[in-house]
Amino acid sequence: MSIDCQALAESLSRHPSILGKLAIGQLAGALGLDPNGIGRPGDDAAILDNAAGGFDLLAGEGFIPAFVADDPWFAGWCGVMVNLSDIAAMGGSAVALVDQVWAPSPDAAAPLLAGLRAASQAYGVPIVGGHTNFGASELGLAVTVLGRSRGLVTSFDAKPGDTLVVVIDMHGAYRPSFDNFCAALDKPHERLRGDLALVSYLAERRIFKAGKDISQGGIAGTALMLAEASGVGIDLHLDRVITPEGVPLERWLRTFPSFGFLMTMPARKVMRFAEAFWERGIHAGPIGEVTRSTEVTFHSRGHSAPFWDWRARPYLRPAPASSEGSDA
Repeated sequence: MSIDCQALAESLSRHPSILGKLAIGQLAGALGLDPNGIGRPGDDAAILDNAAGGFDLLAGEGFIPAFVADDPWFAGWCGVMVNLSDIAAMGGSAVALVDQVWAPSPDAAAPLLAGLRAASQAYGVPIVGGHTNFGASELGLAVTVLGRSRGLVTSFDAKPGDTLVVVIDMHGAYRPSFDNFCAALDKPHERLRGDLALVSYLAERRIFKAGKDISQGGIAGTALMLAEASGVGIDLHLDRVITPEGVPLERWLRTFPSFGFLMTMPARKVMRFAEAFWERGIHAGPIGEVTRSTEVTFHSRGHSAPFWDWRARPYLRPAPASSEGSDA
């Protein structure tokens, strides 16, 4: 039985998890960020030249206030975890983090800070400072990370003909609220560090050419971000997308996993790449192809439907002047 690609595309294209990323393009336009500059919208981190060789990577994450209020300990944990994924997706290793915490009082901030500390210890990346305000009306969190890369991977290098491969640790469960699938809390610390190190190791050996960590927006939104940044299209084969038992495909396509990446590479490298993760009990496999188009398209058993055309409706990039007044 084929999947209803049209219904799925329409539903996901209206979902807040997908639409929330539109704010990035609006902010990039307001700040005058250059798509070809060091902070170009679309990558997981800004790339800074390192005089010693290689590259420094600088990234940051701010968190939805409702998420922080609902699950402050896990929000603190995510403050570390998601930043480390951003660095790994670009073929790097994290060096240090700084946090920015707002709270009504030290007691209110305590679970948030405990989550930050626990994740810092688990992943072995120190929090070296930050900013704290105990005069805020509610909890707020942002975290910044510095990393380094010797095998730089970007969101701008997916090429037509490449295979799109997904990597997700599916040994986890959803947190009570939002579409956050966590597969990290029960893992030994050495395992968490090794999983991220494997991504950087494969990047240094040029096994994959482009990639992104799967963030808010899930597989569907991340594929769109990758396609737009690289100026390509992506055919996403929904029948190849494996979901955890009992999880509907629509939810999985918008899920933010604790360990998840989309990578592109020549077809001949897919098996070597996937096997490296299978050996660690992590799911990996091809789910699509990079095309010469401007659309992310859903496919299932002879049926297809466009999910998003980034040229007609810019996603992360500032919208062109002619589109002023549109909902992009």
